[in-house]
Amino acid sequence: MTAFWTEPDYDDHELVQLVHDRKSGLTAIIAVHSSHLGPGAGGTRFWHYPDPKDAIRDALRLSRGMSYKNAMADLPMGGGKAVILADGDRTKNADMIAAFGDAVDALGGKYVTAEDVGITEADMVAVAERTKYVSGLPVEGEEAAGGDPGPFTAMGIYHGIKAAVRHKLGKDDVDGVHVAIQGTGSVGGGVARLLAKDGAKLTLSDINEDRVVALASELDAEAAAPDAIMGVSCDVFSPNALGAILDDEGIARLDAPIVAGGANNQLARTHHGARLAERGILYAPDYVINAGGIISVTMEYLCRTEGNPCDINEVRKRIAHIPGRLEQIWQESDSTGISPDMVADRMAQKLIGR
Repeated sequence: MTAFWTEPDYDDHELVQLVHDRKSGLTAIIAVHSSHLGPGAGGTRFWHYPDPKDAIRDALRLSRGMSYKNAMADLPMGGGKAVILADGDRTKNADMIAAFGDAVDALGGKYVTAEDVGITEADMVAVAERTKYVSGLPVEGEEAAGGDPGPFTAMGIYHGIKAAVRHKLGKDDVDGVHVAIQGTGSVGGGVARLLAKDGAKLTLSDINEDRVVALASELDAEAAAPDAIMGVSCDVFSPNALGAILDDEGIARLDAPIVAGGANNQLARTHHGARLAERGILYAPDYVINAGGIISVTMEYLCRTEGNPCDINEVRKRIAHIPGRLEQIWQESDSTGISPDMVADRMAQKLIGR
């Protein structure tokens, strides 16, 4: 494993820790980018990385993204992230999750975890048996905030897509708007269902063929192959799978005036935001539009640590601010000529004292 401080995505991170537990088979990386606004908060990703350097890159980029996301969402939390390196079969066991919980607890509150790709509510319940620095736990009652953050992430993206359509296309609703959605899991599937209710035309794609076929049938949508979805002619391309898809090749393939989706770190490198702008494509910075999930788990965590009940309406109210933040970014981008991703980055950096 390479030295993390030589990686191009290292950004004066406050903490980068390799965790290895031989007995359980756990190998994980926990990264805290900034604690300027509060403890580093962000989910845990369980993923198979053929090259361990990719795991380091993910932890560094994702934790920095969480610093920006939490700051722009006006949350009293810093930026953190963890990745658990899965084997090729994605083997997960109770001892591994327990060892990870112990590793989080040993940091004494510097990092607060929750679920992300490959991690479930049940996993977080098991982590909570080892540490109190955890959120995304099951809650009782429909009006209590907490639990799986996926639906809240989807809600924010849905609102953000409508804002992008209004800004770029001058249309106040999404009735008849063609949205191509890449990834139909908890987040992408939730976005698709919300858009379908409003009359949007959908093209869906996912590496899980059975899942995308079932959702397409449910919503009367089209299905596209994973290698074709980025080239679909549409009004909005919505990436909701893994990141780094907006590289030179991916951007050249796009046939849409808007990119707005929930995947983290959509831009492969910094200059790709400018490349989108050069093509006249409106970009919704990922860590702004996809903040619904972290808003939910943060409110859950703060309420629980303070011993107060947490009303889901407070979460919804905060998520409803996402379109306004996006509009502020786009207006400044329009007036300055600076790409939306750079406008958002500068705003976030100022908020975290960088």
